[in-house]
Amino acid sequence: MHSKHSDLSPKGCRALGIDFGTKRIGMAVSDSTNTLAAPLKTLIRREGKRPPYACMLETVTDYDVCQLVVGLPLSLDGKENKWCAEVRLMGDKFGRKIGADVAYVDERMTSVQAERAVYASGLPRSKRREKGRIDAAAAQLILQAWLDNPGIAR
Repeated sequence: MHSKHSDLSPKGCRALGIDFGTKRIGMAVSDSTNTLAAPLKTLIRREGKRPPYACMLETVTDYDVCQLVVGLPLSLDGKENKWCAEVRLMGDKFGRKIGADVAYVDERMTSVQAERAVYASGLPRSKRREKGRIDAAAAQLILQAWLDNPGIAR
């Protein structure tokens, strides 16, 4: 199911934030009240292969997810591009697979914000440089933006 402007999920049912990338997929989850987003994990994508839907499905089951919030990689001028179309295909396919609404949120600059947040976190340098940590933080920012204002969905 695709929803342009989804209402917040029913109480106790969580939202999953996804930052689809060509090499990694960052994931974040809301709390049961759909108020706060927390980074979860980052999955590795193998080049030329489909996303790791089985691992994503485990997360959906583990966290009782019924809403997807997917980052939409718009160009700097705000227009959709070829990668946006691919992200929408992946998001819609996964949403249908789990029976969840999908909200798409502008993800411009979230990676930069996530990188700054991770670097400022006080973690040891080796942990701060882990790309997966930044992808999960980007998914958290995408999800939190939607939790704060579901009307931003595109």
